[in-house]
Amino acid sequence: MIFLDLGSQPLANEYLNKKNINKPEKKYRLLVDFNNKNKIVSIKKKFSSETMFKNNYPYRSSMSKTMKTSFKNFANEIKKKYKPKNLLEIGSNDGTFLKNFNKKKSLGIEPCLNIANISRKKNLNVISDYWSRNLAKKISKKYGNFDLIYSANTITHIKNLDEVFKAINILLSENGLLIIEDPSLLECIKNNTYDQFYNEHLYVFSYISLSNILKKYDLDIYKIQNVKQHGGSIRYFIKKSYKIKKIHSSVSLQYSKEVKYGLHKLQTYKKFANRVKKSKIKLRKIFQKILENKKRIIGYGATAKAVTILNYCNINRKNINFFVDTTPEKQGKFIPGVKIPIKKYFKINKKIAEYIFLGAWNFKNEIFLKEKKFLKLGGKFITHVPYPKIIN
Repeated sequence: MIFLDLGSQPLANEYLNKKNINKPEKKYRLLVDFNNKNKIVSIKKKFSSETMFKNNYPYRSSMSKTMKTSFKNFANEIKKKYKPKNLLEIGSNDGTFLKNFNKKKSLGIEPCLNIANISRKKNLNVISDYWSRNLAKKISKKYGNFDLIYSANTITHIKNLDEVFKAINILLSENGLLIIEDPSLLECIKNNTYDQFYNEHLYVFSYISLSNILKKYDLDIYKIQNVKQHGGSIRYFIKKSYKIKKIHSSVSLQYSKEVKYGLHKLQTYKKFANRVKKSKIKLRKIFQKILENKKRIIGYGATAKAVTILNYCNINRKNINFFVDTTPEKQGKFIPGVKIPIKKYFKINKKIAEYIFLGAWNFKNEIFLKEKKFLKLGGKFITHVPYPKIIN
């Protein structure tokens, strides 16, 4: 059942350059659906991995100090607590997590060749291919099974979940541990972060929906960690069903929270959709008032999330002069759909703009620390999370 319509959207990571800025963009209707049977929330139009993850992919996890610290800390926890003999990472990006492990006993899967090559320059063992059963069979022949399989912000990007988990079962050892880390649907709905929905986020999991899916593959969640990354994420600790000795109390606690909030009911999502509509109206009013007062606005963090917000709320170059971003692959390009230019990051001051729109709101603390001088001198940020407001 479709409960949310975020309008006509471009592919979120298809940043434009000067050559193609005036060419027609590939767009789709961003509709969000609730499956009453398995309780999964997903976007209606699902793109293939080949369409989205190409050899010019613009996201690099190492560009964020927050992500680097998070991955390093969790890698140390894994080594200390689980002591895996070998490790496989699905969606290893530029190796920010993988580099914390023994290079001879770890393997990354990263389909985007430009990003995989960054990992290879760090002497990491990376296969540049799309995750599938055929790939898993090839890996099994060469490397055998893995004690630990980890995937952060990747499983929800893959259209065919049947293929995903059958491939995992091929490579996960009998007593092996699967850890999946993805945005929390509960936090998304609670905080009105509707920008979690874009063409790459095919699914946003709750514990309820993911546990329903995993049963089909004889996999069970036995422990859960709630973490702060990306506005609230969940780490699911998963084992083969017949190997679980004890279910941690965190599982029943998460289940209780999700049921209490109503993540198993369509009505909850209809209410969320109404809040999203109100959020759009309020955000546009904030921009309108600032511009009426002849103040300047720039954007900070040309993220895929920001693409959803800007296109849904009809915020373009008339509203935001430009974005700054630390990712080299985005600099000198334009945001899809709204065509706002992206500049290389530099220290912001009030001579440039009085207001900054937080495109990378999920790294707010890191950004505020970096821009404390701008804030101290009276600069202000605009955010839509958990509701549109000005922060000073």
